[in-house]
Amino acid sequence: MSNSTPPGRCPTTPLLPHVWHQRLAGGRIEAQAIGASRADVFRAHGGDGPDVFLKREPADDPFGELQDEVARLRWLRGQGVEAAQVLDTHDDASGRWLLMRAVPGRDLASSPDLAPLQVVHLVADALQVLHKLPIDTCPFDHRLPHRLAAARARMDAGAVDADDFDDARAGQPVSQVFAALMASVPAQADLVVTHGDACLPNLMAAQGCFTGFIDCGRLGVADRHQDLALAARSIASNLGEQWVAPFFARYGTVPDPAALAFYCLLDEFF
Repeated sequence: MSNSTPPGRCPTTPLLPHVWHQRLAGGRIEAQAIGASRADVFRAHGGDGPDVFLKREPADDPFGELQDEVARLRWLRGQGVEAAQVLDTHDDASGRWLLMRAVPGRDLASSPDLAPLQVVHLVADALQVLHKLPIDTCPFDHRLPHRLAAARARMDAGAVDADDFDDARAGQPVSQVFAALMASVPAQADLVVTHGDACLPNLMAAQGCFTGFIDCGRLGVADRHQDLALAARSIASNLGEQWVAPFFARYGTVPDPAALAFYCLLDEFF
């Protein structure tokens, strides 16, 4: 489900928090439509300084990820990994807000100057760096007991969009997909620090070099197939199935097909 554009989901220009008016004075605010996040996303061009991104989500959203993203971005940059820089946060009557410095370049799903082989190498190399971080220093636990509980909670609350299921599950009721998920839980886990939504739109590059991760609200300790599965699916969708094998070769692994399928199935709930 990640990184598709929900039907009718294009935020209007926001009423900016008063505390940021001077900071963003003279800038052009542009809504961003890509992404399945429940948050509204805007880019501010041409203000006093570099471009920045703003995110806003309702304060009463029980499944909001903005606070999670703030903590994870700060932690990730503290580990020396390139990611969006948090500039400020703010809560008001319209919701929770996050202000970030724009990561240089373009995302790997929309970089016309990069050949497919360059893209898969950038993804593989960036994930290798992330996955080499020691898990005992990561405070965010996204192992399966937590993620399956979150998936069930979203299902019970009616927050799973069955209309956005992958083609293989199109038309299936959410309860049926959840039953298939629970029936295919892997017996073992190869734990690393994962991005959690390692699709091409969430990795940035400029001049052929990786410049940072974005949309890190689901970063945490999980099986490496969490990232490998969504990266491979995104590569197949954006570049073609023939580029999945070079991705795994560059990363340096022979993945478990059952684990790849499971983590794509799990993603249907987020």
